Amino acid sequence: MPEFTAVSVTDAGSISLLTQYFSDRASTFPKAGGYRTTFPAPEQFVPPRGQFLLVSETQGSRTFVGCGGIRRIDDGADGAVRFEAKHLWLQPQVRGRGWGSLLLAELEARAREFGGTEMVLDTNSSLEAAGALYQRSGYEDVPPYNDNPNATNWYRKVLA
Repeated sequence: MPEFTAVSVTDAGSISLLTQYFSDRASTFPKAGGYRTTFPAPEQFVPPRGQFLLVSETQGSRTFVGCGGIRRIDDGADGAVRFEAKHLWLQPQVRGRGWGSLLLAELEARAREFGGTEMVLDTNSSLEAAGALYQRSGYEDVPPYNDNPNATNWYRKVLA
């Protein structure tokens, strides 16, 4: 089972995993040279406005193998208190274990703790496994809520 550790996005482990994530995305992005890398702003991931998590294996040595975060964004038109999931990523050797679902559920729980009533996220259609994860987890398609040039799909989920 994975373990989740809240850290700053400026933590060495965060920088290492985000660098791996951005490199992976740039190398597999459908438009050559088209991926825009934007490191997260540290102040957006400090409770209660947000949080950034590192994922580690609980067996053996504590090695970080993934990351993801939430940040507070503008309320929805209906007054929903919205948090956005950002930078969900797992290293290839731990994919397929269900950890993406567990990480997403943990981020949703933390958003609820901070008063969130809705979670939103964006992704690119080339990330088929991510899109399937979001749909299995109860996310529904919505019109774009941001102008992220890397995104082709936007999702939302009401946090019960």
